[in-house]
Amino acid sequence: MARAYGEDLRDRVLTAAANGASARSAAARFGVAIATAVRWVARARDGERGARRQGRPRGSQLDGHEAFVTAMIEAKKDITLDEMVECLAAERDVRLGRSALSVWLRRQGWTFKKRPRTHWSRTARTS
Repeated sequence: MARAYGEDLRDRVLTAAANGASARSAAARFGVAIATAVRWVARARDGERGARRQGRPRGSQLDGHEAFVTAMIEAKKDITLDEMVECLAAERDVRLGRSALSVWLRRQGWTFKKRPRTHWSRTARTS
């Protein structure tokens, strides 16, 4: 994906358009596409002078079911990912893979440490 133009270039185009130049002439003067300059000027009229975030907004189909997933974990502390996937499919009609659920849980701060607190040959705590 291409990067956004710099704020200084955007400001120069908008300043030229505010001083009476058309968006087309400002685009030609500063070497940007005409459609880009027209869009910037239109957004500036609405009060939006900065660049927008690029890309698709991040989100998950599990975001709306966060309370349900938390309740599942609290009800059964040793629930497996496979059991959670089955429960979500049965009760909430949410179909997703085990790895997608794992990624979502890690983003939410849920982790599970599988190794024991101490090594089997040591007597002191290691973590």
